[in-house]
Amino acid sequence: MTQYFTRFAYRAALALFGLSLLSMTPARAAQSPALPPHPPATTTFFPLSQIHAGLQGVAYTVFQGTQPQPMGVEILGLLHDALGPHQDMILVRLEGKQPDYTGVVAGMSGSPVYVDGKLVGALSYRIGQFSKEPIGGVTPIQQMLEVRDLKPASPVADMQLASDNLPSSTGLTPTAAGGGTLEPIETPLNFSGFSPAALQFWKQHARSLGMTDVSALGGGSDSHANDPGPLRPGDAVSAVMVSGDLQISATCTVTYVDAHHMLACGHPISQYGSVSIPMTKAEVLATLPSPMNSFKIINTTQTIGAITQDRASAILGVFGQQARTIPVTLHIDGPGTATPQTLHLHIIDQPQLTPLAVMVSVYQGLMQQNSYTSQASYHVTGTVQLAGYPALHLDNLVAPTSGFAANLLAALTVGARFTQIYDNAGRRTPIQRVDLNIEQIPERLTASLIAAHADKSIVHAGDTVMLEASLLPWHGEIRNLRIPVTLPTSLPPGPVRLFLSDGPALDQLLQPNAANKQPLSVAATIAQLNSDHPSDRLYVTLLAPQTQAALDGRTLPSLPISMANVLNPLRQDHALTLHGESAIPVTSLPVHAMLSGKQVITLQVVD
Repeated sequence: MTQYFTRFAYRAALALFGLSLLSMTPARAAQSPALPPHPPATTTFFPLSQIHAGLQGVAYTVFQGTQPQPMGVEILGLLHDALGPHQDMILVRLEGKQPDYTGVVAGMSGSPVYVDGKLVGALSYRIGQFSKEPIGGVTPIQQMLEVRDLKPASPVADMQLASDNLPSSTGLTPTAAGGGTLEPIETPLNFSGFSPAALQFWKQHARSLGMTDVSALGGGSDSHANDPGPLRPGDAVSAVMVSGDLQISATCTVTYVDAHHMLACGHPISQYGSVSIPMTKAEVLATLPSPMNSFKIINTTQTIGAITQDRASAILGVFGQQARTIPVTLHIDGPGTATPQTLHLHIIDQPQLTPLAVMVSVYQGLMQQNSYTSQASYHVTGTVQLAGYPALHLDNLVAPTSGFAANLLAALTVGARFTQIYDNAGRRTPIQRVDLNIEQIPERLTASLIAAHADKSIVHAGDTVMLEASLLPWHGEIRNLRIPVTLPTSLPPGPVRLFLSDGPALDQLLQPNAANKQPLSVAATIAQLNSDHPSDRLYVTLLAPQTQAALDGRTLPSLPISMANVLNPLRQDHALTLHGESAIPVTSLPVHAMLSGKQVITLQVVD
């Protein structure tokens, strides 16, 4: 009997629970009307002063394809001064099948939020990475419109502002109640054609740039994608940093569109201020849900203009405007390659990013060859063309060392020389193009200078001295090179030194880094870099007891005392450095390997 009443009570409870659900369903349905499938055709703005908890709205973003899909939005309240003084944020909860499944997705930032058909702002922030509910922050449209209304800078001023901007973090993290933080929804950086090693190279060097440390699977440009219509609120839009045979792009969602402009993201990508970045449409292939970080997988499509502002509240795009880019050609050939290959790239002209983009592209270009091995060496030649100046020439042999593959060293070598020109404070003209020719050699070509001596130590001015240098290759027997050196007839009695070295050691000797040295002009920097010595030769330099001056990137050896006195006032402005010993080049000879090391031979000159 007891079991009977127990079963009866259980069934009765289930029946009552079912009736209660049925009675609740119409009420919930009344609270969740069908969402408008598309954003309003005309844009009006919802007053920020009228935002309050309980308002219902709709947001739009692309989860797959090119068509924005609606999501329900519940306004939870207004966070005053959340992003700074007079910079409020609207707290919302997303509703619907997609956000319940994926949560707040990287690439969703900028999704327009509407209440009563009026634009409220851009979904742009989220609470941490493991929130159990899709709760986010909305940047009010009023703050985003301030970016649209900024006055554009002139080309020269724009270049100066960009070069002066320090990398700034995009990670504004206002504290939410309970100790959580509201963080910008990540803008996924999509790398097409890059290996995991190249991606790691980017991450290691981009940490100081203020870029969101997010990488996502992405494809390259698909200019044939069928999306001929105008850009709409809720569409995916990309800022393309590298295009061509390799691609790097950052993708977020469009918030606002007028006849000439679009606003997106609701937060910065880099916050570099005035920028010039190609702007393209994007197609979302899929949205990958993840408990840690959901993100969109995208292809970029047709170019529609340029991103011109990257500010705290939004990025601004101008339709039809052409962005500044630098053409880069990378030609790879040589006995170590199966077939020659040429990569054609366009890299954005943005001081904080361009040198790194050049380096990672060279790194990847060398590594993607089927003939690539960790022991390959590269002979790197090429030019960097700068408007109004002589070309910067590159000529160096790069080989692997302990712990560093040659493709990494080649990328760093090219990047270092490019950066010295690109970041020069006096530069006011654009880089016109970069052309690199790289010969791949299927072996490790390194050698160390381990010893050197002369056939005599007591000499007269004008004598010929036979030097012998010992080189130890990476594999093989020690090579002994005999080098005849004729001493100048003007040498005074006393000690004199012969300096045998690799190219970088000689450059350091000829171009000492004096403390507080005045920065070089663009022309002087190019002249100094073009005078650098290749790494595959052995150099013999006479260190004579005569005054030497370094002026505007040039070395003036054997300077007469009278001339030194004339130039001496320049030392006060750090434009001139004087040394009591002159480095006089004597001779050099090829060693067919990347040489390292230096040796000094001391001779005694007698009458």
